[in-house]
Amino acid sequence: MLLYVHIPFCDSKCSYCAFNSYVDKFHLKHDYMVALVKQMRFELERFVATPHSIETLFIGGGTPSTVAPKLYAPLFELLKPYLQKGCEITSEANPNSATYEWLQGMRELGVNRISFGVQSFDAKKLKLLNRAHTPEMAKDALLNAEKLGYENLSLDLIYATLGDTKELLEKDIAMAFSLPINHLSAYALTIEEGTAFASKPQMSSEQLALTSWIFETIKSHGFKQYEISNFGTYESAHNKGYWLYKDYMGVGAGAVGKLGLTRFYPTPIIEEYIKNPLAIKEEQLEEEDKKIEQIFLGMRSCVGVHKNLLSKNESKQAHILLKEGKLLLDGETFENPDYLLADEIALFLTA
Repeated sequence: MLLYVHIPFCDSKCSYCAFNSYVDKFHLKHDYMVALVKQMRFELERFVATPHSIETLFIGGGTPSTVAPKLYAPLFELLKPYLQKGCEITSEANPNSATYEWLQGMRELGVNRISFGVQSFDAKKLKLLNRAHTPEMAKDALLNAEKLGYENLSLDLIYATLGDTKELLEKDIAMAFSLPINHLSAYALTIEEGTAFASKPQMSSEQLALTSWIFETIKSHGFKQYEISNFGTYESAHNKGYWLYKDYMGVGAGAVGKLGLTRFYPTPIIEEYIKNPLAIKEEQLEEEDKKIEQIFLGMRSCVGVHKNLLSKNESKQAHILLKEGKLLLDGETFENPDYLLADEIALFLTA
């Protein structure tokens, strides 16, 4: 069982961000964290959590580093009996708010992995994306985390932004690998409704050849690609848990949980969540929905798709791709050697 905790506070709203996050509600932090504990107690019962049954904990956002470690303490105290020994505990962080003191406080609570939202080491690009940090802050944050004893460190880079050149991206990747990371996520800029970039579709310009080059460049540094956007000598157990379709608790405003074929959606509105963190909408999935999701997730990652999951016709389609070299068969599992074709392959299988 996985656990995701959502922190919806941000110190600036990135121009591309469509996540449930707010820059003007910092005064609600304390009450929000109290509400989180209430929902957590409820979810632990709903999911029939037993001692040491939580495999991974991921704190995402928003920006988790805008909330002081002392406000997380009651949550960690509640979770202590439920976390497996050696549980991967990740927190996202932004370089400008992940101070040495914040990193130290989270380490003392038990966080053992930090994922830094760096996006670029180019000052002009950071300004274009409305990021609140400088390249120097990003470097300092990574080095401070290493100094404090964090063994598993990750950073995000964004590509396919207007103005990106091979030279800029090459510098970003080289700088990333000069820092103490064992994981890197590379995301293409996507323009989504409700974001500052929504009226500027020209801000995104993905080119397949450049994306392929980025992936190959990252892999040339010794990082294995284990999902379309994720690379590392370390593979995140939390990420893989989603792709393996494990159950996960989703705690916080705008989080999502899944138990069997039921999905749970706490309200995304912070004030409403604080008033009643147990006002949770439910969605019932069909077996067919589950199967299609598993095929899409499997084709986008190292998880692949087990033969038994496929219908007779889907299996026939898979063997056509196998003959063409677009799929591989490892024992009982179909694997995709080119994640950039993942969605097309999944659509072909399920057509």
